[in-house]
Amino acid sequence: MSEPASISSGIAARYATAIFELAKEAKSLAKIEPNVTDLAAALAESDDLRAVISSPLLSRDDQENAIAALAAKMGLEPVLRDGLALMAQKRRLFVLPQLLDQLAALIAEDKGEVTAEVTSAKALTKTQADKLAKTLAARVGKDVKINATVDEDLIGGLVVKVGSKMIDTSIRSKLNSLQNAMKEVG
Repeated sequence: MSEPASISSGIAARYATAIFELAKEAKSLAKIEPNVTDLAAALAESDDLRAVISSPLLSRDDQENAIAALAAKMGLEPVLRDGLALMAQKRRLFVLPQLLDQLAALIAEDKGEVTAEVTSAKALTKTQADKLAKTLAARVGKDVKINATVDEDLIGGLVVKVGSKMIDTSIRSKLNSLQNAMKEVG
C-alpha cells in the first residue's frame, strides 16, 4: 500500500471508529446503517459530490455548507452529520469513501455479519444468492451478506471473496490453469 493510501486509511479508521462508538453509545447504530449505505450510493452516483469532497479549491466553509445541506436533505443521523461536519472543518472529507467502507464493516461486525464479494458471469437470481449465502454462512459461522457484481469475462462460475479467503471456480481461471499446464509440458 502506498504511503498516502495508508495515511488516508488511518484517518478514515479513526473517524469511523469514533462515529461507530458514539452511535453505539447513543444506541443509534441501526439508524446510521441505512445512512451509510445511502451516502455510499450517493457518492458512487454523483460526480459533483465526489468533486466537493476532493476539491482543494473549495474552502472549508463551502465544504461544510455542502455537507450540511446534503446531511439535511438525506436526513442523516446527528452522530454521522456531526462527524462529517468535523471532517469538513479539518479538511478530511477526501477520506469519505474509506470512512463509509470501514463504518459499514464495523457495523456488520457488531451485528455478527460478514460480507462476501461475489463476482459471476451472469447476475445471480434471488434463489441463487440466498442459497450461496446459506452455504457460506455454514462455512464461516456468521450471517453472510452478498455483494454481487457481474463480470462477463469469467465465462461461467463464481469468484467468492470472504475476508481474506478467495474461492475461484470461474471457467476463465480453469482455462488459465490449463494454459499454464500446457506451456510447462510443451
